[in-house]
Amino acid sequence: MTHYVAIVEEEEGKAVGVWFPDLPGCVSAGDSLDEAMANAAEALTLWVDVALEHGQPIPAPRSLVDLKRDPAISPELSQFMVALIPLRPQLDAAQ
Repeated sequence: MTHYVAIVEEEEGKAVGVWFPDLPGCVSAGDSLDEAMANAAEALTLWVDVALEHGQPIPAPRSLVDLKRDPAISPELSQFMVALIPLRPQLDAAQ
């Protein structure tokens, strides 16, 4: 099963934001961490569904090690939490 790294931005008094460094524009949020994680899984599915409908390639997920080497992402990794969000198996097979 394919998993994408998600960066989870959680600050007290604010919604929890989630974004995927490998999927431009794939973002989500929730009022709690649990809600944000559920919404992130849905956002990942919807992002891939739309890309496939438009014939766009789905970027392969990078490992956490590779993301740490990316100067545009590494500061975010040291500041925020990281989660692995699984891609639905049927979408994984469609790639």
